[in-house]
Amino acid sequence: MSTPSEPTLVTPSLLRDWPLPAPGEDKYSRGAVLVIGGARATPGAAILAGTAALRAGAGKITLAVAESAAAQVGVTLPECGSPGLPETADGSLTGEGLERIGSDLERADVLLIGPGLDDLDLAGTMLRALLEREESNGPADAAGGPAVVLDAYALGALGKVESLLGPWRGRLILTPNPTEAGVLLGKDVDDLEAAVMDIAQRFDAVVSCQGFIAGPQGMSDQGSGLWKITTGYGGLGTSGSGDVLAGAIAGLRARGTSDAQAACWGTHLHAAAADRLASKLGPLGFLARELADELPALMVELNT
Repeated sequence: MSTPSEPTLVTPSLLRDWPLPAPGEDKYSRGAVLVIGGARATPGAAILAGTAALRAGAGKITLAVAESAAAQVGVTLPECGSPGLPETADGSLTGEGLERIGSDLERADVLLIGPGLDDLDLAGTMLRALLEREESNGPADAAGGPAVVLDAYALGALGKVESLLGPWRGRLILTPNPTEAGVLLGKDVDDLEAAVMDIAQRFDAVVSCQGFIAGPQGMSDQGSGLWKITTGYGGLGTSGSGDVLAGAIAGLRARGTSDAQAACWGTHLHAAAADRLASKLGPLGFLARELADELPALMVELNT
């Protein structure tokens, strides 16, 4: 297990010294995010992630969801494209039919996989199909393809495709909760700091897990390579909160940040949004979808 170094505290002062990219002239300059998720029973997770990506400043968003849910998703979030993907009789994405989103995959600056996937084995099939597609298109490096953010069941399936991860190594951002961190390491997690560092090294990824962020050696562009969030409220433990976090990180990354900057900024904004809502509504009972609405004002305060 890695020996944790002293984490750099993610404070407003640190973020002001680590400013986000300029907004750019149009939506194309702020990047495109492609979310793959949203089974028939859980399309809301993809909508939460897509909304957060837009609130974080991404220019374009596409939500590739189960075919039976695509029309409803498009109406609920009219700012998105919502292509339908093949599904099982129960409404789970099969991992097939990627040719339907071929142009979206080619144009994406960030690929977010996981929100609303509801079958672990099929999530593994989806990851394998995406990796094989990229491998067949020729070798890519960390600078040659989209950033890849994995959340929820995509994290649970990551170990199943670890031997195939070559095309994605160096451009992965992982957002596990502590339970998912244990799944990634194949053991119970007693020391979360050390676990986050171990996951970062094992998968050549930037990892955000319950207020700790780590990157593999040589990937830090600010601080020690291990960061700790200094804000946040217990009310974040609510349904859909993780989808908002993953979407916010994806949206920031699409704007041109580094992986580490997107994770540090996104995790702080997510936590600070909870603080805002707790002061307005109380420590519990605010909704995940309300977190995203707080992001633009927080970014203005921190990026001026």
